[in-house]
Amino acid sequence: MDGTLLDDNSQVPEEFWPLLRHAQEQGVAIAPASGRQLATLQDMFASEHTGVDVEPTSYIAENGTVVFHDGKIVSTTVIDKEAVRRVLEARTQIRADSDFVLCTPEMAYLLDSTPESTRKQVRNYYRATTYVGDLDAVAAEHDIIKIAIYCAAGTEEHVAPAMFAAVPDQDVAISGAVWLDVMARGANKGVALTNMARALDIPVSDTVAFGDFLNDYELLDAAGTAVAMENAHPKLKAIADRIAPPNTEAGVITVLREMLGLKA
Repeated sequence: MDGTLLDDNSQVPEEFWPLLRHAQEQGVAIAPASGRQLATLQDMFASEHTGVDVEPTSYIAENGTVVFHDGKIVSTTVIDKEAVRRVLEARTQIRADSDFVLCTPEMAYLLDSTPESTRKQVRNYYRATTYVGDLDAVAAEHDIIKIAIYCAAGTEEHVAPAMFAAVPDQDVAISGAVWLDVMARGANKGVALTNMARALDIPVSDTVAFGDFLNDYELLDAAGTAVAMENAHPKLKAIADRIAPPNTEAGVITVLREMLGLKA
């Protein structure tokens, strides 16, 4: 989504909607894949908000821990409660200001003390949120599919070392300059793509994936055809089958038009 499909104003390009309609008419599924919450993705693409009478029927949400197809969730991946406890304990090892988001398939939980600057960032990715006094109580009561950590000073430097040390048995994904996600080992967009292909009853070799950042690595690695954006992290470009123009030039649209046999 960000840095891939969305433009420099974080909007879905207008050219996407007729392309989506054409793809669906041809029996091709286009599934937005994101670290965003499922409810957020559905809201972003909902007809009542876009004014367009077409929307995706498939989504990969929460960096692959939730896969939705044809009106229902077809797979979720839960973090072991002991691992969740270790992540929460590791908060004391992060020296920069940071905020934790505990995610279930339906809701994102944050502390009441979360500052407004973080809440503004969270609203971009989580439509369904609840603010609570104790995250440990939330972890004890609910199955957690993802723990997202926001750090304005930078997650790769300030958050990642503590998380890699706390949960070496889980998947830690640096999903952006200021975001880091902790998920169950084996939960990533690549596994989600495989689950999506199974739900669609197609071989994963028939899939195409686009990406720009490190949390897209497994997605591109699993796809039949891997497309990295011109603005992508070098590690993604290294495994890509082709490079698309940057997101600021609607690179996804350009490549999809070509693949679907449409004129530019």
